[in-house]
Amino acid sequence: MSLIDTLTPGAPAIAAIRRDIHAHPELCFEEVRTSDLVAAKLAEWGIAHHRGLGTTGVVGVIRGTAGRSERAIGLRADMDALPMTEHNTFAHASRTPGKMHACGHDGHTAMLLAAAQHLAAHPDFDGTVYLIFQPAEEGGGGAREMIKDGLFQRFPMDAVFGMHNWPGLPAGDLAVCRGPAMASSNEFKITVTGKGAHAALPHNGIDPVPVACQMVQAFQTIVTRNKKPTDAAVISVTMIHTGEATNVVPDHCVIQGTVRTFTMPVLDLIERRMGEIAQHTAAAFGATAHFEFHRNYPPTVNHDAEADFVRTVMQEVVGASRTHTFDPTMGAEDFSYFLLEKPGAYFVIGNGDGGHRAGDAAIDHDLGPCTLHNPHYDFNDGVIPTGAALWVRLVQRGLAPR
Repeated sequence: MSLIDTLTPGAPAIAAIRRDIHAHPELCFEEVRTSDLVAAKLAEWGIAHHRGLGTTGVVGVIRGTAGRSERAIGLRADMDALPMTEHNTFAHASRTPGKMHACGHDGHTAMLLAAAQHLAAHPDFDGTVYLIFQPAEEGGGGAREMIKDGLFQRFPMDAVFGMHNWPGLPAGDLAVCRGPAMASSNEFKITVTGKGAHAALPHNGIDPVPVACQMVQAFQTIVTRNKKPTDAAVISVTMIHTGEATNVVPDHCVIQGTVRTFTMPVLDLIERRMGEIAQHTAAAFGATAHFEFHRNYPPTVNHDAEADFVRTVMQEVVGASRTHTFDPTMGAEDFSYFLLEKPGAYFVIGNGDGGHRAGDAAIDHDLGPCTLHNPHYDFNDGVIPTGAALWVRLVQRGLAPR
């Protein structure tokens, strides 16, 4: 391993910052306290910074002293929490009911702060590093909003990188892949309208329920019969709402769910075919269908050269045996917007299996799974030095003097 000596002694102080952020979670575009804390730390370490991009975003700027290169790279950490109630009972558990850092964004912010502190004290690189503390990843599209506010115009960079913790991967191990890493995230809503009637006299109405059932089954033929078998896609119907009484045929039924793909052409195909199936299935039963399809985040697709570069640095930091190929997931991530604008890569650091929580919480509850978006989740402070070292090495290698 090639960790950085100065990062380990400072890790407890950074972990304390992480736990403070965890105890005070803030949702999309509400990260005022968190951004205040980030800005205060950057100022304390003499790092120039700018606020307000994407409402609550913070961008730190560190210029290297090893040359006058105009090269620049961006390092991104997200800051927002989730609208869910934490079940942990340790001292740094959320103090705000209904809000929780259940995805580790507190840890992402902490790792980038640790790297920022080191880089400010050791600017032995040739170029500029931009520290992007982003709001509103959890559904708000904070990356998109920072771009709209001129992120890449005000802070021109040649490449951008993002890191996420990954439960189940051994603590401190690292993983990256070429090409798709995360899927697009999309939502659909179909309102099937028939004609209400007495349930004992269904011939007097048009029942939207069997229409909806036919649609749900037919949607899966898009995956199995319309797209190429080698193209990945998921269509999940997750909600069907209808009716108010057991003896009434309802007049409408609402179907909702999500679609995930790794490419835009497959997404275009699915949206088109779902609309066609909805309209024609409803018509076959004498009903009507109103089809809505909302595209949220595009796929997160790594650029090959940048992914290969990250892999090389990972091997330097933790060794080849602890550097893995990331298995793409149908989860979504708004870092995708950055990768549509700039070359870069998105990668993960192992968060372990949850054993790091035992010292704080074992006597209080059964711990529960330490998985993302779970009320028992907590970021593993033990990986902060490794994550920070990876950030530092990416800067040192990416902006090495020529």
